Amino acid sequence: MEWLCLGGTGGILAGLLAYTFYRNMGAFLLLLPAGALGYPLYRRRELQRKRQWKLTLEFREAIGLLSSFLSAGYSVENAFAASLRELRSLYGDRAMITEEFSRITAQLRMNRPIEALLEDFALRSGVDEIRNFTEVFSIARRSGGELCTIIEHTVSVIRETLSVGEEIETLTAARRFEQRIMNLMPFGIILYIDLSSGGFFEVMYSTAAGRLIMTVCLLVYLAACLLSERIMDIRL
Repeated sequence: MEWLCLGGTGGILAGLLAYTFYRNMGAFLLLLPAGALGYPLYRRRELQRKRQWKLTLEFREAIGLLSSFLSAGYSVENAFAASLRELRSLYGDRAMITEEFSRITAQLRMNRPIEALLEDFALRSGVDEIRNFTEVFSIARRSGGELCTIIEHTVSVIRETLSVGEEIETLTAARRFEQRIMNLMPFGIILYIDLSSGGFFEVMYSTAAGRLIMTVCLLVYLAACLLSERIMDIRL
């Protein structure tokens, strides 16, 4: 469904670019495959980062619950099952962390080692915080260390990291909004001139030199959009 929605959005963007820079059906047909196929691929990494960020926030709450149940004297298996019940009430059955804890709990009932299950979860998630927690958890289990204390310390570290990330998101939110407005400005300017001075750009769409100039403008515009995305891509 995401691919279909993003592909449709890419097709609309291709039509907008073709109208703004070429006013030609042939240009639209050339840009359509790039928009319908390229735009989902372009947005894929951004969507992945958003899902990973959401999963990290949910994971923070999950290991907080896990730590509290372990402190109350639950075994590891029972602590995961109890945490799963709480996560269902917090996030619902369809949340990513609920599905992961449900998978882990089901595998624990089949006597799968918890270390292997957490390593599989960390590998599939691609989230550094989950990977670090898994390593610390596995070492503590093997060495017989104070599991509750170690998990509580890990939770505090993850919370500090996430608070910094949330601060960065808050500080850059206004700049991201400004970036989107600036990306739309060329279309607004051309539309305004078309409405106020009809035929002003006609030479740009009807001559070879005009089409060449508009192609250069399109490439510069796309490069500026990509550069602004890279500038705003601030990671921890």
